[in-house]
Amino acid sequence: MTDPLLERNNLVLYKQDAARLLETGLKRIVIELPDGRQLRVRPKDVTLLHPGPINSLSQLNSDVANSGDIMVAWELLAGSETNLRELVELAYHEFTPESAWAVWKMVDDGIYFSGSPDKITVNSAEYVRQEIEKREAREIEQRLWDEFVQRVASGQTNNSDGRYLRDVEALALGEQSESRVLGALGREQTPENAHDLLLQVGYWDTAVNPYPARAGVNTTSAAGAIPPLPDEPRRDLTHLPALAIDDEGNMDPDDALSWDDGRIWVHVADVAALVAPGGALDIAARERAANLYLPEETVSMLPAEVTMRLGLGLEEESPALSIGIDLADDGRIENIEIVPSRVKVTRMTYQEAENRLAEPMLASLLEATARYEKRRIESGAIEINLPEVRVKRDDGQVAIRPVLPLRSRSIVREAMLMAGEAVAIFAQENEIPIPYTTQDQPAAPLPEGDTMSAMFATRKLLKPGRQSLTPGPHSGLGMAQYAQVTSPLRRYMDLVVHQQLRAQLQGGSLLSEQEIVERIGATSAIQPDLRRTERLSRQHWTLVYLLDHPEWQGEGVIVETHGRRCVTVLPDLDIETDLYLPGDQEVDSTLTVAVQDINLAYLNSRFTRIKS
Repeated sequence: MTDPLLERNNLVLYKQDAARLLETGLKRIVIELPDGRQLRVRPKDVTLLHPGPINSLSQLNSDVANSGDIMVAWELLAGSETNLRELVELAYHEFTPESAWAVWKMVDDGIYFSGSPDKITVNSAEYVRQEIEKREAREIEQRLWDEFVQRVASGQTNNSDGRYLRDVEALALGEQSESRVLGALGREQTPENAHDLLLQVGYWDTAVNPYPARAGVNTTSAAGAIPPLPDEPRRDLTHLPALAIDDEGNMDPDDALSWDDGRIWVHVADVAALVAPGGALDIAARERAANLYLPEETVSMLPAEVTMRLGLGLEEESPALSIGIDLADDGRIENIEIVPSRVKVTRMTYQEAENRLAEPMLASLLEATARYEKRRIESGAIEINLPEVRVKRDDGQVAIRPVLPLRSRSIVREAMLMAGEAVAIFAQENEIPIPYTTQDQPAAPLPEGDTMSAMFATRKLLKPGRQSLTPGPHSGLGMAQYAQVTSPLRRYMDLVVHQQLRAQLQGGSLLSEQEIVERIGATSAIQPDLRRTERLSRQHWTLVYLLDHPEWQGEGVIVETHGRRCVTVLPDLDIETDLYLPGDQEVDSTLTVAVQDINLAYLNSRFTRIKS
């Protein structure tokens, strides 16, 4: 049967609006909406407000609301409960569709009354006062918001707009996925769009680098108590001159070289002497995986005091883990010796070392490392000589300087690789589980030649290196086995190797293979974010440099062509750009380019060719 409470021409409530019942039924009824539309709905979808009859919803538009005394009714009933019919009759003395609708709108508004037609709460005077204050505050806030949206849409802000723009900032920094402001402006919800808006309105300037925060990497250097250096025997190697050769301004010297009448010593900061496996410092370093090198700062995986106490050449004598190596005539490693030591280190820059290559010690190191490099190349090492620069920001200024291909750099590079191979051999001979660094062969044949285009193509074909408990070839280095070991102040897995070597030399407990695997997994999960953050940060500051130097011009070298599109390397900036040029262009041809447009938020740069 049809619900006896619902009949034709009843006034009903449907989705908080008035409706007139046209047809009744057991499962479906037909109602008419204020706009004239008719809907077939379920009986439970509507609520009876007045039995009617109501012949047209236009009746409800009368000025009956002004003829009642609803406020008197509220004052009489404040703090009590009633129903719709009683409240209507008290306010209007007559229960009609018009008066029922007028009162229900007051109930639905929620200030003086609230509830359902059958049970209406008459709100107290204190509740009404508080609700009116809340609504007035919301109205003011809405007005302020609307005014803000109008301002920011025109690229303007004032000092009070920070509270709204922090929402945009949170998206730009990757702290949230959406911004109310971008939504109001109809802009796509991306960190780049948020960054762009913040630059447009001046809330951020170009000095804000969002990429560390956006990647979620740790931006706080490690801190903590540093234990004393253990009082233990060390080989006295202070009689050997030891050189720590680094870039100018290097703050964490963790390796040095000595020449001992044909024997090469690679001295490495003995970090494991202070940082034991599983301790607070070890955990802090593991959580960071490596130092984060940004143009504006360095975030260290270990406290600064560790570097001050162990950095080679920062004190008159330095504790070290020294790796002694003899080289055969063909560059093979022989007679490996690893000892805790004391060394006396002199620090110098690559350029200083380059200027002193004629001195006996550096000349001997140059000859020996060249022999070692020759063996690597004969074993298939892949050489990539592409432009490299250093991007630094200091005192508010960005500087970009080329990394010159000095022979002093090759001495240090080859000696560090030599130490890594020697430690890998030593670990296998002594069955010490350590993380090895391996690299698979490229999937396709490498291009021939040493042109920039060949180097560019070769780099794209190389597979990433990975760390593994199992030794294996490193194709790029031309080695049968290799372990990174010379940067324990800067790379956590180098430190793990040192901890294992120290345990072996001191007769302590080695980390198990499972513990090594866990450490590899922990750092492997973090390192891609670190490297990506460093890369994007360098791009950011390079574009800031170009914004500060809009007159910049420089050489470009075409390394790929795709019809009229040319991928061009800019050696002075170490960036790649696309140029669209008329006619066929030959790879490795050079041209002069100038800055055309920079979009910092999107890390986009466009250059144009300067015709000669």
